[in-house]
Amino acid sequence: MITSIYNHKVKQWKKLGKRKNREKTGTFFIEGHHLIEEAYRSGWEIIEVIAEEGISVPDWCRNNVSVNNEVFKYVARTEAPQGIAAIVSMRKMAANGGGSVLLVDAIQDPGNLGTMIRTADAAGFDAVLLGDETVDSYNDKVIRATQGSLFHIPISRVNIVNEIPKLKQQGYEIWASALTEAVPFETATVPEKTALIVGNEGAGIQDDILQLADSIVNIPIYGRAESLNVSVAAGILMYYIRR
Repeated sequence: MITSIYNHKVKQWKKLGKRKNREKTGTFFIEGHHLIEEAYRSGWEIIEVIAEEGISVPDWCRNNVSVNNEVFKYVARTEAPQGIAAIVSMRKMAANGGGSVLLVDAIQDPGNLGTMIRTADAAGFDAVLLGDETVDSYNDKVIRATQGSLFHIPISRVNIVNEIPKLKQQGYEIWASALTEAVPFETATVPEKTALIVGNEGAGIQDDILQLADSIVNIPIYGRAESLNVSVAAGILMYYIRR
């Protein structure tokens, strides 16, 4: 039973709140029964499970650490913690070579990125590629927003400008979601292999990336809203591509 927030293990868990420490150790922190079960069922390496005193751990768990309430609240990232968390090893998953990829350019909001990963998983996309300025996929808010999809779909960090020519060589047509010089998405013919780019919440897709697109599509606005939330727009376009 760990009872002090100054314990060495506790300090290491707390440090995983920062991206540089996650990358240094190759590990990240997840919280809650659902995410832990999804990580386990998906074959990710769970280094240890952290359980508050009185909270039961899964039957498969062979390496768990018990902590008191004070310690768990200290390391928890949620406002109403469930009393169970885990340290998981990062893992690179290979794309299955299908015909649909999502490229994410400079998305800053963790909730938006997590929702897009979850939707890409649901829509049957083959991979999610994150541009250099996009929020870390192992950010705790991103992880929670994916609802476990983080463990199902390959996610990689790339330089999008360098990645697009590689995708074109593999036969992908590049679609970009933008408001100007675009055609309504419903009028566009979906190619056999499509890489969809979505851009920053405020600035959109960066010009040097947008210039590499084969087609630019938009989603018509029928009401008075200026635009759609980027994760909603990405969802509409992903399902159109996969219909």
